[in-house]
Amino acid sequence: MLPSEEVLDGMPDGVCLLDADLVVQWANRRFREMWRNDSPVGSDFFSVLQHPQFFNSVSPFECLRDDADEGSSAATATLQCADDRFFDLHTARLQSNSLGSFYVVTLSESTGEVRQQQKMAAIHQAGSKLTDLKPEEILAMDVEQRIDYLKDNIRHYTRNLLNFEVIEIRLLERSSGQLIPLLSVGIDQSAADRRLLARPQANGVTGWVAACGESYLCPDTVSDPIYIEGFKGARSSLTVPLILHDQVIGTINVESPKVRAFNLSDQQFLEIFARDVSVALNTLELLVAQKTNAAHQSCEAIHAAVSTPIDEILVDATSVIENTAGSDVDQVARARRILRNTRTIKQAIHRVRQSVAPMEAIVGQVDYKRLERLRGKRILVVDADPTIRADAHALLEPYGCLIEAAGCGDEAVAMVRNCEQGEGYDLYLADIRLPDYSGYQLMVRLQQFMKHVPLILMSGYGYDPGHSIVKARQAGLHPKGLVSKPFRVDQLLLAVETIVESRPSASAG
Repeated sequence: MLPSEEVLDGMPDGVCLLDADLVVQWANRRFREMWRNDSPVGSDFFSVLQHPQFFNSVSPFECLRDDADEGSSAATATLQCADDRFFDLHTARLQSNSLGSFYVVTLSESTGEVRQQQKMAAIHQAGSKLTDLKPEEILAMDVEQRIDYLKDNIRHYTRNLLNFEVIEIRLLERSSGQLIPLLSVGIDQSAADRRLLARPQANGVTGWVAACGESYLCPDTVSDPIYIEGFKGARSSLTVPLILHDQVIGTINVESPKVRAFNLSDQQFLEIFARDVSVALNTLELLVAQKTNAAHQSCEAIHAAVSTPIDEILVDATSVIENTAGSDVDQVARARRILRNTRTIKQAIHRVRQSVAPMEAIVGQVDYKRLERLRGKRILVVDADPTIRADAHALLEPYGCLIEAAGCGDEAVAMVRNCEQGEGYDLYLADIRLPDYSGYQLMVRLQQFMKHVPLILMSGYGYDPGHSIVKARQAGLHPKGLVSKPFRVDQLLLAVETIVESRPSASAG
C-alpha cells in the first residue's frame, strides 16, 4: 500500500489541512502548484489564496462554526480569486479530543464551468433585452424602426458577448422557400445578395440548416462539400436554425478566418441566443400583426360602407346608357365617365386595402398559389339578396378579386354589354332564380357576347322548378360550377378558382 501522503500528492485536486485558526498545517503537491507556493505551511489559508472572494456564497468555515452544535461536519462554496480564477471549495471539520478542531479542505478549479454559466446567464439576459421596449417607445416607432432596433441589439451582443465578428441572419419566406437577408455584418455584399433557398443541396450550409432544422459546424471550409463562401478568406463557420413553435423561421450564420474557430460550446451559446432572437422576431411579428389587424378592421369597415353604393352607381350609370343610347350623346358620354371614374375609385380603394392590410398578413395559413391565381380577377355577382352580394364582396375581395354586383339578370346583361375594351369579367356568379329570369336564361343571354361563359350558379335550399341547373349543364356549365347558399368559404373559393382556371381564353365583353 502507498503511504497516505503519496496518495494525496497524486490527487488532481488541491488538498490541505487547516487548524482551528485556518492556518495551513499541511498541503499536497497540487495545492502548492495551484498557488505557486512551495512552503504554505504556517501561513494563513486566505493569504496563501491571495484573499479570494466567495462567489455567490458565504464562508463554509463560518457555517461549520455556527452549526457546530448541530453536528454539521462538511460545507461547500465557490471562490473567486484576484486573477479571475474560480475554485470549488469543499471543507470537512474534524474534531479531536486531544488536538482540537481541524479542517480538511479540497480545492478543484471550476473556472471553465463558472464562466460558461456566466456567459449563459448573460446570453439569456441579452436575449430578454432584444425587444425591451416600453409601451410608449413601441407606439413612437414604426415597424422599420423596431426592426432596426432589434438588428442593432443583435449586432451589439454577437460582437461584445459572443465575440463573433462576422454574422448573417436570414429569414425564411415560407411561400417561396427563399431565405431573405435580415442582417449581415462582415459578409461580402455579393454573398449577402445571393439568392438562397431552404434546400439541402446547392444552397450552402444556410440552405441545409433551414431545410433540415439542425445546426451545422464547419471546422474547415476548404474541405466542406456544401459550404459556399460568405466572405473571402473564411476558413470555418457555424450555422444554427431560428426555430419558433417547432418551425424553422430562419438561420444565423457566423464565420471566421481561422480553421476550427468554433466548438460545441460556441454552438450551444449560439443556439441559446438563436432561441431568443426567434422570440424577439415573433414579438415584432405580433406587433406588426396587431397594427395590420387594426388597419384591416378599418379597411373592412370602409369597404363595407362603400361597396353597395358603388355597385348601385355602376348599375344606375349602365341603366342611363341603355335607356339614353341614340337620343342624347352627351348624356351617354357623361354616364360612361361616371362608370370609368367609379371603377377607378373602386380600384383605388382595393389597392389601398391590399397595401395596408394584405391577405398574407391577415390569414394564418394562406394558400399563396390560390392567392396569386385569384388576384386581379373581375367577378360580376348577380343576386337579388343584398346580403349575398355583400358576402361575395367580403369573401372574395381579400383574395384580390374585383367584385361588382347586380340585382337582376337585365342589370347584369346591361353591365356586360357596356364594358369597355379590357374591362370584361373573368367570372359570373349568379343565383339560379333571379327576379326577372333564371340563371340558365342569364347564361343563354351572356352567350350572345362570348362563346364560353365562365359561370357559377348559386342555389339555396329548395326545388329548382325550371330545372335551371340541368339546362345550364347541358349548355356547357362546368361540373364544379354550382355552389350552395349561404356560402361555405372553401367551397366558394374552390369553385371560383376552378372556373377561372378552366377558362380557355379571355371572353369578349
